[in-house]
Amino acid sequence: MCELLGMSSNQRATTRLSLTKLAAHSAPPTSIKDGWGVGYYEGDDVRLVKGVEPASESDWVRFVENQDIRSALVMAHIRKATMGELAYRNAQPFVRELAGRVHMFAHNGWLPDIRSAPQLSSGRFTPVGETDSEQAFCALLQRMSGVWRSASVIPPLEQRLSVIAEFAAELRTLGPANFLYSDGDTLFAHGDRRKQEASGRAIPPGLVFLERRCGRNGIAFEASGVSVANNDQFITLIASVPLSDDPWQALSEGEMIAIRNGKVTARHSGLPDL
Repeated sequence: MCELLGMSSNQRATTRLSLTKLAAHSAPPTSIKDGWGVGYYEGDDVRLVKGVEPASESDWVRFVENQDIRSALVMAHIRKATMGELAYRNAQPFVRELAGRVHMFAHNGWLPDIRSAPQLSSGRFTPVGETDSEQAFCALLQRMSGVWRSASVIPPLEQRLSVIAEFAAELRTLGPANFLYSDGDTLFAHGDRRKQEASGRAIPPGLVFLERRCGRNGIAFEASGVSVANNDQFITLIASVPLSDDPWQALSEGEMIAIRNGKVTARHSGLPDL
């Protein structure tokens, strides 16, 4: 299975990622060899680094692992290909512009029939590659284009969350749909099903998250595959599986959280709004 990782903090934090160690959390650990990517928000833009080679064999990965990159919102993905050839255009995260803002998306799951689902039309957003994940991102942006009108006016969180939750519910009917999405202001995480190592079945949880209040000792969080350093702030991490012995919380099937400035600020159960 693919691996997802997201981080939000209320200040720019030095985030070091070991994509090789993150890949080791897959089931089986040798199954992820089809590419990787990481995006760091830098003000209004995203510093995006991706590759198609296995993380363990990539000079780019070793370069990233040795950089002290500061960001308040980070997203990473390690790919197990189910659709689309091994090519840079198919590596995640995907990044697109909407209303003068840079939006970023990464998905774990399999949506084989998404292109024939009329309710998930990508409209004016055309995928560059062939993956179901990018098609899903384009379909989401088509929905969000009705919400985002200007880079200077951020739509209400409740409105954004409602649109994304409706999109996610339709996505789940096609297959496992764990995803991370950010509009540069908020990091949204949607949990679904994931192939579990113990049973081999696709069941919840598909994502887990950890909220931390950092002290002044310089290290906010350190675990297998990720370390975050900064003083006296809030951070929230979201991942496919727990990365440490800390009390990670599982997202229920269809549950979504909105994370802003390092704190979970809103939740959606995945049930239809009454």
